[in-house]
Amino acid sequence: MRKVKGAVDTRKLVLISVLVAQGMVLGYIEKMLPIPFIVPGAKLGLANIITLTAIYFLNFKESSAVVLLRVFLTAATFGSLSSFLYSLSGGVLSLIAMAGLLKVFKDELSLISISIIGSISHNMGQLIVAAIIIHNVLILTYLPFLLIIAIPTGIFVGIVARALIQYLQKTNFIR
Repeated sequence: MRKVKGAVDTRKLVLISVLVAQGMVLGYIEKMLPIPFIVPGAKLGLANIITLTAIYFLNFKESSAVVLLRVFLTAATFGSLSSFLYSLSGGVLSLIAMAGLLKVFKDELSLISISIIGSISHNMGQLIVAAIIIHNVLILTYLPFLLIIAIPTGIFVGIVARALIQYLQKTNFIR
């Protein structure tokens, strides 16, 4: 059967929808977890599992749709305007960094390394927005602490994303 030009690939649409839903669930779970970090606002970054998986299997435009839909729907369902702004800035910067690294250094860098850079980028995006919102650049003094936290959280996210990607490849759902 020939594919009609401009026709929607159903498998791809299902994958995007499932990734958005998984990202929302992970975001909700993370919001409920009482994880005591020294730095206010520090989190595990579980939604980056989904972002990394999306950029591995999808092109940049489709991965962007996953991130933007997840951020918007999560904020609309469970969050606020401020959570939307922070998630959007962190998610978009993380997406750009990880997608660029995966495209250029796919064979040289591990998913864990790319995940760590994504975690760092996410923190930087959120701090930049925080500095703009509160009109105080001193909030950037949190950056060294967030960078230290970004390493183990990036490792964790990278390990889980690698396992998810391997599982999805075995299922043969993604061709």
